Amino acid sequence: MSRFIDVCNGDADGLCAVVQWRLAHPAQAELVTGLKRDIELLDRVQAGPGDDILVCDLSMQRNGPALRRLLAQGARVRYFDHHHPGEVPVHPQLQAHLDGDPRLCTSLLMDRFLQGRHRAWALVGAYGDNLGAEADRLAEAAGWDAAQRAVLRRLGEAINYNAYGDTPTDVLLAPAELFEHLRRHPDPLQAWASDPVFAQLDERRCADLEQGLRAPLRWESARTVVRELPDAPWSRRVVGVLANEMVQRDPARAQVVLQSRNGGYLVSLRAPQDSVVPADALCRRFGGGGRAAAAGIDRLRDDQVPDFLAALDQLDWLRPA
Repeated sequence: MSRFIDVCNGDADGLCAVVQWRLAHPAQAELVTGLKRDIELLDRVQAGPGDDILVCDLSMQRNGPALRRLLAQGARVRYFDHHHPGEVPVHPQLQAHLDGDPRLCTSLLMDRFLQGRHRAWALVGAYGDNLGAEADRLAEAAGWDAAQRAVLRRLGEAINYNAYGDTPTDVLLAPAELFEHLRRHPDPLQAWASDPVFAQLDERRCADLEQGLRAPLRWESARTVVRELPDAPWSRRVVGVLANEMVQRDPARAQVVLQSRNGGYLVSLRAPQDSVVPADALCRRFGGGGRAAAAGIDRLRDDQVPDFLAALDQLDWLRPA
């Protein structure tokens, strides 16, 4: 018997992309997701002929071996993503919708494919993925007023915040559990109004963010701001949304959050707003990845920090390399 399997990042972009797809194509689907840095999720999937797999917001480069295995086993795969893909397999069972344009996220790729059928959820994903200007443009064109846009933004940011943590105990809800709250509501404005879990997430996000903004600066220059966080549950939750907040407040400089981890650091990097240099290119030099506007490194050793900061501060973000 064939199965439907949805595989996505557990952040706002990944979850909202799947919500759009399942509103447009209802089915009883298995969901495979995880926290923000659970990237190689296709390793967890077993499928064969007749099985239909949807993949959203996961690096194809990181999931390449598992993707090839699933295709060889006869599964059909639809893949939506905006990260650097690496080598894309050519296979009749693969439909790849990939675009690394920094003005796009996976939710907006899905919106484009579905021709705006569930745009409100695409906007939630885009707001959560720190694409506020693009989301505002689309929302205004579709007739959402300022108050409605503010709700969509808060919802997206709250969902995105919930994806950060090392273990499920760090977050309020496991991403798979949060998805169940999302999928009940065709209208995200109604979701916000009727489900108290979203306000709880937003309240916790604001408290963690306030604490993060009080954390000390590790480095500051004309081009770069680096803030350092301790290793604690609140900092593991806030590391990504803090970087987003920092670049919203100071869009002309690169913003970095270093979060202490067992003799090293987790790194969240946001490029300046008008950058033409992709942030993920620098992070890949140190074993990380991401996309043009937002990238990261899962583990940067202590002895690598000076080299990373030097390379970061030498970048002219407004001039292509």
